[in-house]
Amino acid sequence: MTDFTMATDSDGVAVITWDCKDRSMNVMTLEAWDELDALVDQALADDAVKGVVITSGKDSFAGGMDLNVIARMKEMAGDNPAKGLFDGIMNAHRILRKIERAGMDPKSLKGGKPIAAALPGTALGIGLEIPLATHRIFAANTPKAKIGLPEIMVGIFPGAGGTTRLVRKMGAMAASPLLLEGKLNDPRGAKAAGVIDEVVDDPLAAAKAWVLSAKDADIVKPWDAKGYKMPGGAPYHPAGFMTFVGASAMVNGKTQGVYPAAKALLSAAYEGALVPFDTALRIEARWFTNVLMNPSSGAMIRSLFINKEALEKGAVRPADVPDQKVRKVGVLGAGMMGAGIALVSAQAGIEVVLLDRDQAAADKGKAYTADYAAKGVSRKKITQDKADAMLGLITATTSYDDLKGCDLIVEAVFEDPRIKAEVTAQVDVVTGDGTIFATNTSTLPITDLAQASKNAENFIGIHFFSPVEKMMLVEIIKGKQTGDRAVAKALDYVRQIRKTPIVVNDARFFYANRCIIPYINEGIRMVKEGVAPALIENAARMVGMPLGPLQLVDETSIDLGAKIARATKAAMGDAYPDGEVDEVIFWMEAEGRLGRKARAGFYDYDDKGKRQGLSQTVAAQYPQAGAQPDLTEVQHRLLFVQSLEAVRALEDGVLMDIREGDVGAILGWGFAPWSGGPLSWLDMIGAPYAAERCDALAAKHGPRFACPPLLREMAGQDQSFYGRFATPALAAE
Repeated sequence: MTDFTMATDSDGVAVITWDCKDRSMNVMTLEAWDELDALVDQALADDAVKGVVITSGKDSFAGGMDLNVIARMKEMAGDNPAKGLFDGIMNAHRILRKIERAGMDPKSLKGGKPIAAALPGTALGIGLEIPLATHRIFAANTPKAKIGLPEIMVGIFPGAGGTTRLVRKMGAMAASPLLLEGKLNDPRGAKAAGVIDEVVDDPLAAAKAWVLSAKDADIVKPWDAKGYKMPGGAPYHPAGFMTFVGASAMVNGKTQGVYPAAKALLSAAYEGALVPFDTALRIEARWFTNVLMNPSSGAMIRSLFINKEALEKGAVRPADVPDQKVRKVGVLGAGMMGAGIALVSAQAGIEVVLLDRDQAAADKGKAYTADYAAKGVSRKKITQDKADAMLGLITATTSYDDLKGCDLIVEAVFEDPRIKAEVTAQVDVVTGDGTIFATNTSTLPITDLAQASKNAENFIGIHFFSPVEKMMLVEIIKGKQTGDRAVAKALDYVRQIRKTPIVVNDARFFYANRCIIPYINEGIRMVKEGVAPALIENAARMVGMPLGPLQLVDETSIDLGAKIARATKAAMGDAYPDGEVDEVIFWMEAEGRLGRKARAGFYDYDDKGKRQGLSQTVAAQYPQAGAQPDLTEVQHRLLFVQSLEAVRALEDGVLMDIREGDVGAILGWGFAPWSGGPLSWLDMIGAPYAAERCDALAAKHGPRFACPPLLREMAGQDQSFYGRFATPALAAE
């Protein structure tokens, strides 16, 4: 099946149409490159063809390169993968450069055929890099369309000329948000930024008209013309020099050096700006090869695109259960979590009954959506009509009778089993036997809570993360008696509200909290040991964690940590391992240092809640030791304590799919995204080395670092998690 076809009209304009028949959006494959190459050759060689327009047969132009292909490029590159990758990238450069030069005489720059791009909608990644090689880009006036180069978001950078062309077209300063942040624009924004040339109602017709009127000078790119000067200045120009100095500082400040793609992109842009265009393309190809050879890029693509997309499409959904789309959801509790759940449900067009003990509380919960919608209107992200419609879907009430007709109930009341049991029983009185009941608990066992339900088969956990409207992960927890229809209902609901689900089995703290609590506790342990808090926090950030453990516990609140500690100790008895942590937590609780909300925690805060620095009060209580550990040891303690819990969750059957372990870790609490997640990180460092480090850490710091039997076994056989547990079903199609 061909992705590219060509037809020449009576005016002599050859229209090359990109249309992947088996996909909703065009994506580039290795075979499609050959098709495009052949059609361009054919058009340039045909005297009857006066010019070419490249367009799409869909309502979008393209979503980019097929990341499944990129993920496999290294293994497909042969015995010398670096050379194979470089040669493949240079072949793409050759094709795009052929489009750009369009058959013109290399000395006179005359005699070429004009080639334009007509974008009916969204153009991302290679879907913009191809148009950038044409001589003029026309985009449809479609406000919802997105145009940009988002590759940096999945651990790579624009490597098919996008980096080199955008920097030379716009200048490094103007191009940096598009390249280094993956910023996307609508068509008018893209034109204003200088990325595309025209926004029109009919881009194909406009492109054809331009092709027929274009002159030789119209198709010579600025960087191919004599006397070209880079906008904003090249690196050896004073202004350009300062731009690159600032960009380097910004990149290292944001990435802490752990995201190889950002550094490689900056290097390709800087080095490319010092040399002629064709040499710059070779430099870009070398840096892109460098990134693809780095295990970080493959791990990020696998977790943040392939596996994430597979989970969102229902990879772990019970196959024999019919569609369980939610029509009407009841939300019990209108506090911060309940209000957020009501908001995202209404955003998805689901009717919501928001219930609380008194009407004022229920109304306040609904007002959360009103405030959110008002901000969206003021920022022109939604219309007033859509805001009104969204708010109209929410009924704020105190009456359980209003829950009649709900096919899903999400309970978000206090973390108290008695209160949860009471509301469960009251819901059972008014809802039908087919209603699925979900609890939003973050720690209480689902199987125990289900005892209050008249039908434990329809009882499930749906654990949202706060703030609900911003956090992408939803953790779905199966109790021992939870049925497949409840699982399917939860998954279909999460898909409706456009979040990413993972499904885990019931156990203390489920999966996310099971891993994140040890991370926080390890930071607190180190404070008690006399490790400098600044070393702890910076070590965490320098290894890719979005927040250090001390800042994280301040954000989630010290008293919540104390409450969890007491409940866990009561449940575990003599097996409870965190007494040293409790000493610090309980002291802070007694001192009223409850975190940001109290304007005092491990950090000090001003009256507006802005962090002012690490607390000297805490430093006085737990003074720093004279000898401090090295950076790597602190980082290993913080990463291993999380990763080993992920392995134990897999051993215990809490995790049922390694994809969920990695995707859940990145989206749920921000586990070093550059690594692809905790299991990917262990694969990256290798099971033998991981087991060796476990032994060293356990000998020095205690049994929490003991090597799990599964990891020990894998180390003996030199296995990886994705090698041992991957099956054909693990690949997203």
